[in-house]
Amino acid sequence: MSSSGGTQPALPPLSGIKVVEFAGLAPGPMAGMILADFGAEVVRIDRPPSSSRTAPIGPDVLARGKRSIAVDPKTPSGHAVVRRLVERADVLIDPFRPGVMERLGLGPDIFLAERDGKNKGLVYARLVGFPREGPHKDRAGHDLNYLALSGVLSMLPGGRKPEFPLNILADFGGGGMMCAMGILLALVERNRSRRGQVVNVDMVAGVRYLSSYPLLSTQLQLPYFGLEGKRGTGLLDGGSPFYGVYVCADGGWMSVACLEPQFFHTFLKLFLGALPPGFSLEGGWRPSDADRDDMDMWPQVRKFFEQGFALHPRDYWAKVFDANDACAVPVLSPSEAAVLAAGASASGGSVPSPHPKLERTPSVAPLPGAESWTVARGAHTEEILRELGVGKTETEALLREGALGDRTTAKL
Repeated sequence: MSSSGGTQPALPPLSGIKVVEFAGLAPGPMAGMILADFGAEVVRIDRPPSSSRTAPIGPDVLARGKRSIAVDPKTPSGHAVVRRLVERADVLIDPFRPGVMERLGLGPDIFLAERDGKNKGLVYARLVGFPREGPHKDRAGHDLNYLALSGVLSMLPGGRKPEFPLNILADFGGGGMMCAMGILLALVERNRSRRGQVVNVDMVAGVRYLSSYPLLSTQLQLPYFGLEGKRGTGLLDGGSPFYGVYVCADGGWMSVACLEPQFFHTFLKLFLGALPPGFSLEGGWRPSDADRDDMDMWPQVRKFFEQGFALHPRDYWAKVFDANDACAVPVLSPSEAAVLAAGASASGGSVPSPHPKLERTPSVAPLPGAESWTVARGAHTEEILRELGVGKTETEALLREGALGDRTTAKL
């Protein structure tokens, strides 16, 4: 109870959990941001700035709620600082290719070894693209490559070739989200065993697990994805005319997903009612409820829907289907979706809100301030060194060895 007699606000679920995240691209920062959003103290270890090194491709926009220390673990003094950080941490996020952390003298055995591990409660999360064991383990790659080897890319809709959904599936679904889940599972288990463990995540396996439904459905030859192995012929992969996206008169799009008979009936009734009187294809043909189950009629139905949607702009169609169970809604731009999110939640808006929403112990993410998206490399170096008890002699060694960057960029 507070001194005023009120109830103290509940701590966020990961309050007190200390995370060391080695800077990397997309999936690692996503996992770290999820932990930070729900109360973990995340320190990102960055490469120190140097006039002789190439600048990063762009800012890390997944740095919300994190602090950054810029230090080089390849130097003796820098290695000592990083090791001290990890020895005090609950979680480490390793985004590097296999063997990198071992070569740095920071592999999991240093901390988790049964006899002389320096932090036996550490959850050591290792995030790679290709499986750690296999022919691609030492090769460079990105989301699209991992998606390609998962078997899922070959199932996605498209014309002569499948189209990919940005870098969402492998990087963030099979990578960042799976990594965060693995860390949370290991933390829960640690409450029982008092021991940490290695959490291995690879994005090929991660996206396959995420895609269990389509992959298993295809093995069972269910009619949802690629009938008889042919992409774009199933109910959910672009084959059916009542599960797809249509172009409107103004170039906007409408999404249609009226899979069930009752929703198809509602959609068709509203769609036909919004068309000009007498609108039809050759010979006066118009679709009926019976055409939903007749795959031979699907091309004709699709043609009718395409021509019908092309008669009016997107917002016209959005009003036609509004407040009805037709399973048809407009495809919003990012800015339009931000307005919708702001209207649906006090924390919504241009910055995606942490999810899921915990009612008693909610996220502590600083929304919606754009200034919190990124964190400059080394912005908290001095502060973190002070917390670690790094004294004058150690600081001089860090500067002398260039562990904080070359002499023109290191500032302490």
